[in-house]
Amino acid sequence: MQRVYEPYAYSDAPLEACVWNDVPSPAPRPALDGAQRCNVAIIGGGFTGLSAALHLAEQGADVRVLEAKRIGWGASGRNGGFCCLGGGKISSAALVKRHGIAGRQAYRDAEKAAVALVADLLDRHNIRADRQSRGETVLAHTRRAMKALRSEVHGLNQDYGVTPDLHEADELPGLGMGGRFFGGLTLPIGFGLNPRKYVHSLARAAEAAGAVLHDASPVTAIREGFTLITPTGKLTARRLILATNGYSSDDIPDWLRARYLPLQSNVLATRPLTNAELAAQGWTSDQMAYDTRHLLHYFRLLPDRRFLFGMRGGVYATPRAMARLRRKIHADFNAMFPEWRDVERPHFWNGLVCLARNRTPFIGPIPEMPGAFAGFAFHGNGVAMGSYAGRLLADLALDKTPDQPFPTAFATPPARFPLGRLRRALLTGINAALTLADL
Repeated sequence: MQRVYEPYAYSDAPLEACVWNDVPSPAPRPALDGAQRCNVAIIGGGFTGLSAALHLAEQGADVRVLEAKRIGWGASGRNGGFCCLGGGKISSAALVKRHGIAGRQAYRDAEKAAVALVADLLDRHNIRADRQSRGETVLAHTRRAMKALRSEVHGLNQDYGVTPDLHEADELPGLGMGGRFFGGLTLPIGFGLNPRKYVHSLARAAEAAGAVLHDASPVTAIREGFTLITPTGKLTARRLILATNGYSSDDIPDWLRARYLPLQSNVLATRPLTNAELAAQGWTSDQMAYDTRHLLHYFRLLPDRRFLFGMRGGVYATPRAMARLRRKIHADFNAMFPEWRDVERPHFWNGLVCLARNRTPFIGPIPEMPGAFAGFAFHGNGVAMGSYAGRLLADLALDKTPDQPFPTAFATPPARFPLGRLRRALLTGINAALTLADL
């Protein structure tokens, strides 16, 4: 495999203190063994691959999922649990310029449909994933940022058909969102969940529908005719779906080379907070929230009263680099929630989100590989959009026109990043520029 980061990023070490580790793990699934065949093969056992497997199996397809580690091991089992709008980092103006007014609206409709899909999956399969929060709140980190939020209300209403709630700074304490913020805005679409519970339950639903899932089956080569080679077997399929996102390899397949850029996301969680500690900081809300920085922080109070806090950043993936990131995230946490400065934080973990050069997800056929499809680059919002990508990919693999919004932006293949396998060096300059912009 030709991956972007050091081996540490792809080991179990970044997950050792994950807050979701208290979710019971299913028994290991058998690795692919010997020569096997199926109709549709899926590489990647996260939200995208499992959603695709479920929707394919429900339509009678013979489908197998090959996961390099364990089902749900990657970003799907370690993220912050924000099921929300997003998936890209592109403005409405840029969408109109590239894809027209209809293309912009289709993109926004797809964002809403992605959230609705997860809600439907939770309900339809009786998945208890600790759902909470009425939409998502963005909190202004400067007065200038709050001014910008006020100007966005009309556009958000136009894009999503709902009216956001503006919160001035003096209203936030009464809403249970105390901290160093200058106001905020709540868009009532989305919810928080326990991602580990969701991904495990999605896997069980896919198996119940007839999909076969394999742990410990990293694909090391793709040969002609979609024959996937693993250390213990080979799987030949008529159709192929690639669903590896930030944990992809530049040579699986070669087309993917430099078309994605993994970015580290770092998360901590406190021990359960007492009512007195919550009152002291003034944060008692169950709202999932993030701030207006370009290098944003995201945070929410979990049902058991632990507080989860995440941030982007990091160019290197080594134990020493992880220690630096841990110091940085603790310092940012202390600055934003000073009343919890002395609260223990036993949980800290790390994972990879995935960016594309055109700042939109790619969901569609892989050029020059007839019968192969891919879904990746959810820009840190893969709970909803990754699940949605799986549904769209299932239809495409069955030669069906998706009956859900499928904007042209999704099917536009991203250009390659400069520098090839060294492209993460670009993050040094990008992060520096964004840090200055956040001042």
